[in-house]
Amino acid sequence: MKYVLSLFFTLFICCFMTLSAKAAFIEGLEDVPLASGLKSLPQDNISFGNEESRLVEALFEGKKTSFAKIEKFYTETLPQMGWIYQGKRNSDTLSFVREGETLDVVREQKSPLIIRITVKNKLQ
Repeated sequence: MKYVLSLFFTLFICCFMTLSAKAAFIEGLEDVPLASGLKSLPQDNISFGNEESRLVEALFEGKKTSFAKIEKFYTETLPQMGWIYQGKRNSDTLSFVREGETLDVVREQKSPLIIRITVKNKLQ
């Protein structure tokens, strides 16, 4: 049993280090990686929170990527960070939940690609 736990811990650390090395994290959302090919549009970001709730909304532009690549990245990566994929609400919105919060990845514009990522309490 001790060997199994040691192996599991080692695999977890390796996966996390690989993820960290490959991906930058979104400012204000240190637990949400930024997909390759996206660039922050900081003038349009919103962030506030307190002990009871938080709302973070960030916009990104991707001139050399597609929504299909963004979708693949987040559906493969976010579950490793505890987010549970809820599916697509429509063709432009990916939804995830974790510990009382929701995370939405929304395609706002096709060309150039504009993505909005929002994390908020489920009750907001």
